[in-house]
Amino acid sequence: MRVLVLVAPGQGAQTPGFLTPWLELPGAADRVAAWSDAIGLDLAHYGTQADADAIRDTSVAQPLLVAAGILSASALGDTATIAPGAVAGHSVGEITAAVFAGVLGDAAALTLVRKRGLAMADAAAITETGMSALLGGDHDVSVAHLEKLGLTPANVNGAGQIVAAGTLEQLAVLNEDKPEGVRKVVPLKVAGAFHTHHMAPAVDALAKAAADLTPADPTVPYVSNKDGQTVGTGAEVLERLVGQVANPVRWDLCMETFKELGATALIEVCPGGTLVGLAKRALPGVRTLALKTPDDLDAARELIAEHSA
Repeated sequence: MRVLVLVAPGQGAQTPGFLTPWLELPGAADRVAAWSDAIGLDLAHYGTQADADAIRDTSVAQPLLVAAGILSASALGDTATIAPGAVAGHSVGEITAAVFAGVLGDAAALTLVRKRGLAMADAAAITETGMSALLGGDHDVSVAHLEKLGLTPANVNGAGQIVAAGTLEQLAVLNEDKPEGVRKVVPLKVAGAFHTHHMAPAVDALAKAAADLTPADPTVPYVSNKDGQTVGTGAEVLERLVGQVANPVRWDLCMETFKELGATALIEVCPGGTLVGLAKRALPGVRTLALKTPDDLDAARELIAEHSA
């Protein structure tokens, strides 16, 4: 049996101009314009013309990533056509995955992520914070070292990668005092200590936004960042989306679930690359493909034909 997993990346995956080729697809520009009007943010401008600093802004990056993920996945067909055996997203990508699973419609997802981005940007403005990836090292040794420095292991990504989050002062100390075995500390293109207690003020704002939505139950297995478990109801998906803002992402456990489900292929929607890189190291034998531009669509369709349910 072959099982395809469809995944969506999180913040930091964006690069200047990455949306440009996708807007050339039939109907794409009109669709993005409608989303932009609905949420009060010019997605086309930020996805095609804005520089790296502008799209690093949390309130911009998050809606931009969700819009790009939905747009690129829909170029492959609807969920029935793709027939994934599971869907998941990393951090804000969980909202994109909720669309794949039929939990939220496009408009609801873009409205929610716009409010999420604004709330998290406000929370990040309270204290100067950030995130850095630790490459290599032992999980337990690294976590103990981070806790000693007052940092949070905000993303446990598997494949030897943990992302630390905290104040800029704490991260500066980490840069000079790496955990034993860690090869490199890489600052991430994000504007806050996401998935930590620093984001607690955003949880209430997101809970209020979520209360206005009527989620449907997932039509395909939806794998949650909280614990890597599949979630059976739309209400629980929404509840977890709210809580995850201030809690660590356990992508390592998500990949363990992909393995248990018998994953044989994984497609990462635009702007793909980060999660494919992790999968190549943690899921040997699983075929992977990152949707970077529309030039990747034909190869993705071939993979879907070979591995979808």
